[in-house]
Amino acid sequence: MAKIEHVELCMVDLQPKVRRTDAIQSFDSQQTPLVRITDSDGAVGVGYSYTIGQGGPAVMSLLAETLAPQLIGQEAENIDRLWRSLMFSTHATAVGAITSLALATIDTALWDLRCKRASLPLYRMLGGAKQSVPMYTTEGGWLHIDTQALVDDAVAAREQGFAGSKIKIGRPHLSEDRARLAAVRAAVGDASEIMVDANQAFSRAEATRRARVLEEFGIAWFEEPMPADDVMEHVRLAASTCVPIAVGESLYSLSQFKDYLSLGGASIVQVDVARIGGITPWLKVAHLAEAHNVPVCPHFLMELHVSLVCAIPNAPWLEYIPQLDDITGSGMRMENGHAFPSEEPGLGIDWDWSEIDKRRVANLTTHIS
Repeated sequence: MAKIEHVELCMVDLQPKVRRTDAIQSFDSQQTPLVRITDSDGAVGVGYSYTIGQGGPAVMSLLAETLAPQLIGQEAENIDRLWRSLMFSTHATAVGAITSLALATIDTALWDLRCKRASLPLYRMLGGAKQSVPMYTTEGGWLHIDTQALVDDAVAAREQGFAGSKIKIGRPHLSEDRARLAAVRAAVGDASEIMVDANQAFSRAEATRRARVLEEFGIAWFEEPMPADDVMEHVRLAASTCVPIAVGESLYSLSQFKDYLSLGGASIVQVDVARIGGITPWLKVAHLAEAHNVPVCPHFLMELHVSLVCAIPNAPWLEYIPQLDDITGSGMRMENGHAFPSEEPGLGIDWDWSEIDKRRVANLTTHIS
């Protein structure tokens, strides 16, 4: 077994291609921690995670001072053992976003390393359930966008082959959300899916009011209607509406997903590979959802999630939000509204290290041997 000999950490700050706003926030920065792990045979695995807006330096500190030094001398193939060891070494800070994001940075690199050593693409290593996945787009549905622009984007997406569009909701009055959704539905017809996302903005009373409106338009799912840590309110909401309730991007452990699924609070699982702590726990959530006959439609990170959703049978959608264009070469393959996982060994992300080097945040590069 090859042992880990060197770990390099850095962070880049990426600017979104479009303005992104929702019911609770607006962000124009994406801090992206990266790690390169080298083993004693000279094989290299690259992993990453992200924060929206701020928090990246805290993730980098946890990686550099606590987690990455523990990797030196460890067998790189023992991924589950390493994940659990690292998690329990920071048990006082788990479950939480900073710890999960740091763990994900390392875990994705270890899976990249394993796949490269096996000469297999990630989606085949993990099961190879399918060779492509339909996409829906979020990039034209942000909350600040006016109604006609929403319509134009949804129509253009349909013409490009996208089978669905996500619209952010949470305008000050219910009538505004209704008008926007009505205009989009009238333009795209009944055969195109419309998803909506409230980003945890509502009380249950308000979420119930909005859900009744969503029923009028055949909405595919109602995403994060309320604060994600309130499981029972989601259970009650789900029981009161025919609109599927989607949660997961703001959950950070397998146990949290277990509670939602066992109690009936989630009809769609949106597990995020970075926020759950990496590929290792992501797979456990996906299999748990499969056991409950619930689909997995992950949040963000399309360049990595494309391989994960194509590895499992219960993942019908991939969210289109470009993230890595500025620091990658070839990008994710897309044709007629479908995404295709890379056939290259590893995660399948074509990192452009010259661009990464240009964008490194000063004083956040660390080498550990």
